[in-house]
Amino acid sequence: MFRDDFVWGVASSAYQIEGKDPNDGAGRMIWDAFAEEGHTADGRNAAVACDHMHRYRDDYKLMRLLGIKAYRFSVNWSRIMPEGTGRVNEKAIALYRDMILTMKENGITPYLTMYHWELPQALQDRGGWLNEESIQWFAEYAKVIAEHFTDLCEYIVTLNEPQCFVGLGHLTGVHAPGKKLPLAETFQIAHNAMRAHGQAVITLRQYAKRPIKIGYAPTCSMAYPESDKPEDVEAARKVLFSFYGPLDNWTWNVAWFNDPVFLGKYPESGLEKFKEYLPEITEEDMKLISQPIDFMGQNIYNGYIIRAGADGEPEFVQAPAGAPKTAANWPVTPECLYWGVKFIYDRYKTPLYITENGMSCHDLISADGQVHDPNRITFLDRYLSALQCAGDDGADVRGYFLWTFLDNFEWEKGFSERFGIVHVDFATQKRIAKDSAFWYQKVMETNGANLSVNRTPRPILFLAPAGKEEDASDYLVKEGVFQGRTLAALYREKPELFGDADADSLGSLLAVQPEKLNVTEPTELERRDAFLFVRVEEGDGLLDGQMISAGDCFALPCGYHAAMLQGHMSLDMYAVQTE
Repeated sequence: MFRDDFVWGVASSAYQIEGKDPNDGAGRMIWDAFAEEGHTADGRNAAVACDHMHRYRDDYKLMRLLGIKAYRFSVNWSRIMPEGTGRVNEKAIALYRDMILTMKENGITPYLTMYHWELPQALQDRGGWLNEESIQWFAEYAKVIAEHFTDLCEYIVTLNEPQCFVGLGHLTGVHAPGKKLPLAETFQIAHNAMRAHGQAVITLRQYAKRPIKIGYAPTCSMAYPESDKPEDVEAARKVLFSFYGPLDNWTWNVAWFNDPVFLGKYPESGLEKFKEYLPEITEEDMKLISQPIDFMGQNIYNGYIIRAGADGEPEFVQAPAGAPKTAANWPVTPECLYWGVKFIYDRYKTPLYITENGMSCHDLISADGQVHDPNRITFLDRYLSALQCAGDDGADVRGYFLWTFLDNFEWEKGFSERFGIVHVDFATQKRIAKDSAFWYQKVMETNGANLSVNRTPRPILFLAPAGKEEDASDYLVKEGVFQGRTLAALYREKPELFGDADADSLGSLLAVQPEKLNVTEPTELERRDAFLFVRVEEGDGLLDGQMISAGDCFALPCGYHAAMLQGHMSLDMYAVQTE
């Protein structure tokens, strides 16, 4: 179970959901220009998106109905300060204040993110983040945030994913502003952004209307070990905080964007590797960047496998053939929310929130008018189970924000990806809560009690004899979560799977007269409160979709789900005898 005060929420960003209004007073921002130039996958822009700026009252009611108690959202710099500095758009202030008040009326705690890539185009025209004046621009913006919102909002995040807006925006050009700059300029941009973060922390605290809690939300793919062997664990830890990636994609790392904030220095290995591209870095810079903050956010979606090589150096391990991926073609690796969180907390010792995690699915409205997304539920269950284990093992994990609430404008991919737990018809703006929304509601209500990590799995056990065939306890589980265990070993580990059986009754299970079952048409083995051992004597068929043939053996644990048999088979069934 998660800690009693664990924060459960959802996350979004302003530009991806808000849309525009001819009379809203907002300025242009870099993604407006990027989309208008045709750089999105489907050629569309976010002029309407989810129309959240006009529909937020209903959206927050929907959050309340789905049990959501915390919301990480961003405000749009270019909406609040159309030229980036100077004039403040009072319409934007009124809009965001009403949004926050409406959240709170619905029992939702606001977590405000200052910058989720909404850079005013007017500032980009002056050099954007490459201009060292950006540090003061961001500080001026922070003052506006402090003066207008900290009476309502206690939690403020400065920057979201600098790895993305530096690397994708200025190195590969995949994101706005679509630049492909020399390496030295990208390091200058990163250093400016980090200093801007520090200056914003100072400014927020100086002008806040009350004590506030400030955080920072970087991202990265997480290295995790191939096994629990100490050498593999240390190899994965080393890779996560080192610089094994290529220079032409250098921003995808953890240490360069975390060490300065939480340890007060850039990592030595990075300083050495990148030395010919680095700007001047002073002690004053590091003092500014490492201003004390209250929590660390981490946006974590996936990871990659590492093991220790024969020479002691880490090796990157290829994912298994056919390994699962999301609709966005990202790997499904729940291990990243255990090992990544564990490694990060061990290094930085700062209270941690998962500020983004989620999955893009190929969602569609079914004939019954609902949106069934079992893949997302399975994904979230496995990831959250891993996160709970990280907390159980000592990581100070304070909260989790699911990405995202509404299907939205997914940056350069336009509307081609659906990450939401609420389906949005972008033509009509109709919202439909998906199955995953109701599942997540139960997670929040029970503080994770319904996660698979907190329930004993009761799968069908496919078996093979590993000793005396007449002794059921000698049979070996061939696959699945209990693979490699004999039934005797499994009994010692998970006795609840065996109902009222004791070790002796399990060993003598096959000595009794079996119950015969002939299958000639689809037949359901109903749930029983007893352990059931089954041997296929003749024929072949399907068991819950898996082929079984004469000679195969399987067991159904006490309380198993109903199992469906099809084909033409003769079965011998042995149930644990109880008094």
